[in-house]
Amino acid sequence: MEFLSQTYIALRGPTGAPQSAEDTISRLADRLSPSTLIADRRAAVLSLKGLSRDHKADVGEHALSGLLDVLQNDAEIDADIGKAVLETLNILCEVEDGASAAARELGFKHTDVVLKDEKAAHKILALVGEQTFYLRFAALQYLATLLQNRRQVVQGHFLKAPAGPTSFIAVLDDQREIIRNEALYVVKSLIAQSPEIQKILAFEGAFEKLFNIVLREGGIEGGIATQDALACVDGLLRFNQSNQSYLRASTLPPLLLSLLGYPPDLPHDQPPPQQFALQLWEDRQKHANAALVVNIVGILAKSTGPNAHDALTFAFNRCLLEIGLASNMPAAIKTQALKLLPTNLSLLPLAHLVLTPYMPVPDTNGEEWDRLEPASALDAIVELVLHGEYNGILEGERRTKDGLELRAAATGVFQNFVQKDDIREAIVQAMVPSDSPDPTPVTPLLHALTTPPAQPLSAAAVTSTHLAAYLFAHLLRGSPRAKALARSIVPRPSGSGAGGSFFVPADGGPAPAPEEPEELDEPQSVLSILSEHLSLALLARARADTPEKEAREWDRLLVGYLTLLAQWLWEDPKAVRGFLEAGAISMLVEPINQTADTDGVIPGLCAFLLGVCYEFNREPGEITRSTIYPILTRLGLDMLAGRITHLRDDDRFKAVGPDTIVLPYPGSLAHHPTTGAPKQDTDEAEIWFDWAFVDFWKSNYHTIEKGIATDPNSLSSSAGQDTAMVVASLRDVIRNQASEMEALQAQLSSLSIAAQEREALHEQVASLSSELQEAQEKRREVEKEQEDLLVLLDELNSKRRRDKARMREAGLDVSEDEADEEDEEDEE
Repeated sequence: MEFLSQTYIALRGPTGAPQSAEDTISRLADRLSPSTLIADRRAAVLSLKGLSRDHKADVGEHALSGLLDVLQNDAEIDADIGKAVLETLNILCEVEDGASAAARELGFKHTDVVLKDEKAAHKILALVGEQTFYLRFAALQYLATLLQNRRQVVQGHFLKAPAGPTSFIAVLDDQREIIRNEALYVVKSLIAQSPEIQKILAFEGAFEKLFNIVLREGGIEGGIATQDALACVDGLLRFNQSNQSYLRASTLPPLLLSLLGYPPDLPHDQPPPQQFALQLWEDRQKHANAALVVNIVGILAKSTGPNAHDALTFAFNRCLLEIGLASNMPAAIKTQALKLLPTNLSLLPLAHLVLTPYMPVPDTNGEEWDRLEPASALDAIVELVLHGEYNGILEGERRTKDGLELRAAATGVFQNFVQKDDIREAIVQAMVPSDSPDPTPVTPLLHALTTPPAQPLSAAAVTSTHLAAYLFAHLLRGSPRAKALARSIVPRPSGSGAGGSFFVPADGGPAPAPEEPEELDEPQSVLSILSEHLSLALLARARADTPEKEAREWDRLLVGYLTLLAQWLWEDPKAVRGFLEAGAISMLVEPINQTADTDGVIPGLCAFLLGVCYEFNREPGEITRSTIYPILTRLGLDMLAGRITHLRDDDRFKAVGPDTIVLPYPGSLAHHPTTGAPKQDTDEAEIWFDWAFVDFWKSNYHTIEKGIATDPNSLSSSAGQDTAMVVASLRDVIRNQASEMEALQAQLSSLSIAAQEREALHEQVASLSSELQEAQEKRREVEKEQEDLLVLLDELNSKRRRDKARMREAGLDVSEDEADEEDEEDEE
């Protein structure tokens, strides 16, 4: 009753006459003075709280300074007044998403007034450490509002606050769920983009508190509190090398693997337990929690520093690999795990690391699984790329976005694994027929690449061949030795291998018997097979009655063939010779010569490949550069250059990035797989180009544009090719020396050696550095010599023309061939 009486007197005024809201707020603001009784101040604050919703501007103008005084003087003394003043300030500073621009600006204005003096911010941070429930909760809510409005200002005040870090570490231990959840939300905002605050909280024990929350909530089976706690751990680690090192040095990292069900101390030669590989994933919250744990594992796996070969790093990387290749986790988490693997996979021997995959039993709704025969991680990656998750039995002909993202991530892992020349050469060498009596088996990659396109086209088969072309291109790109080996590959005709030897049940099921080929044809090289399939695909695509959806599939298949051949034939004259002898000119000219067409991808790729053939046709044969040049001029050099350039304007080409190669399938072409009826809200996707080819094309298309306009007898291309060969050779030397330097540095960091041995290694590094510098100088000298030769050649040509002119003036005879050649040179 006393509160109601005091409030009534405050609102009534001295005469009892009605007052405006502004007058009432002004009178209430006067009662916030420290000279009044605390009960009066409490009553005034509660009244202002009730008015602040509808009269935010007036309350802020007349009472904001008084409210801040109450916050400083009374909040810690009286919990009720502290709660009321914090809630009132929170209302004044709120910036609602759906509010008008004026209302939002008013909220920011009040926030700036509050944060102008650091004392108010320090007081709020101190109140977070109070044990009173409502006071602590109100302080956290208000701090969340201030962080949302002016995060950087609040962070600056936090760094200077005497009780800031200790208050937050204490509140993370609060057993009251609503307090703890609000504290987690505030911590996520507080540490965002602030390495200093991240370090302070980490060294104050934030990691321990957060992991305790995760464990109390039941690990990844927990609810939203687990997700918020893991998000805080992620925020403390991401882009903060100091915190990463700190956490790795603690006893907590193995706990991350345990949360996923993976034993941290699992021996290398033992598979993970079935409880890890096969889990229940019906709860969407578990998906989010597991994804956060996988993210944190990936961060720590990449922050190895000098301890790149330690057991913890291997356990992290193997766990990520097991998730991506041998578990039933959702496809999105598998994709995430594969993308988090290090780019330098020398620490992870994929060819020797054995996995035990699982396959869902059809028509069991994921409740029954077959355990398959162990296979190497490299075989599992190739099978995943070629045939999709679980060999494609779940998706069928549909290509879902998650499924293609997973296959694209596996393609990236394969590309990182074959970065070293010796690895890619060994893989290609395994495909070359051996001299032994037993025929060399056709690998799944080679089978998928050389399987002829069947009509009608199967979307699954097209995707398999398309991605096989990408894998094979990764093996050949930039490796003359691998290209030479590839020219020797002659696949053995076989009816098996489409599914690979990987998917064999280990629990009693017999392996499928291979189908015997009806008739063995004369074996062909891979290059000849690709040329033949390219020709067939171009003919099928050119049919006028081809439905739009099927034509799109033919285009995707052609893109796979053309991109692979362009990268294979680049700087490989012998492969160019074989491709030309297979009838390349006629099959490429027809798509280029097509009239106006809305799709410029296939003509552009054909023009680019034709330019590659012309540029690197340096081997003797029936089809020479002089033979090709008239065809180029008849097509039109400007038209060819336009076809090549317009390829980059295609949306499917422009949309490709280093981490983006899966594109949404056009909705108008998506149909139900059984009824054929149009399907709405489809999640189907497709792949056209990979980033490796896009980067290769962008780096070299200018060379092809200039090359097609070069005279067939010009020596400039040959000279440039010789220079490129010298530069490539020097780069190989530099690359090998750099690898030796890295190996020596790794030895220095991982081994405890004597001082004399360390000095000797330093001398070797210095010697290698000197050799590297000499190699670079030699390369520059060779380039300078080439430039001098070109200048000398130009001077000789100029002198020759002047001598001929003098001969004509003197009345001497000049042969007609020489005159014609001179005229041609003058025209040039």
